[in-house]
Amino acid sequence: MKFPGSGKMAGHCTAFAWLLLAAAPLAAQEVGLAGILGSKAMLIINGGSPRAATVGQTLDGVRLLAVQDEQVIVEIGGRKRALRVGQHAVGAAAEGGGKIVLTADGQGHFLANGTINGTSVRFLVDTGATMISLGASDARRIGLDFNSGQRGISQTANGQVQVSRVKLDTVRIGEVTLHGVDATIHQNDLPIALLGMSFLNRMEMLRDGPTMTLKKRY
Repeated sequence: MKFPGSGKMAGHCTAFAWLLLAAAPLAAQEVGLAGILGSKAMLIINGGSPRAATVGQTLDGVRLLAVQDEQVIVEIGGRKRALRVGQHAVGAAAEGGGKIVLTADGQGHFLANGTINGTSVRFLVDTGATMISLGASDARRIGLDFNSGQRGISQTANGQVQVSRVKLDTVRIGEVTLHGVDATIHQNDLPIALLGMSFLNRMEMLRDGPTMTLKKRY
């Protein structure tokens, strides 16, 4: 099964103007930490603007429990989560199940917001990619070391590029969390992270017109 736009992400940057289009919102609620100001936390809820919260305060269902040095503790979806600046958490169903529902943009691409090892990442669903693929900047932001992985060569539209194979502790999108997911890091930047088959093979995939539903299998 291959969806429009897959396997074409190594072309010129002008080909990716569609990335500015917003993906359909996921059912789960997301909170990110933009900064810490004394005893206050600047929270980003569901992609909105940063808002200041004090300990004990609840914003749109997200409760700030504590501010501790360089991190905060929040309660989202009934669960406590620790966040550092730049990290995001998703409040959703238990990790043992769940599904992701995405709606295609005007060009038939499926985009999703998620996290890798607790850090926010924007994905393009790409069944032409063997694994999750990350550009150099995204990998550094997540804290992944190119030099620590298994080196290899990947063939792209722009020729051969050197990549490094790593294993991700957690990948979370909406209500779904997978552990131990294979990924490749590219030496150069990519316009967007690719949600490849190392994630998608562990899902049931159903395409119904402009809607794609992914349900966790294992």
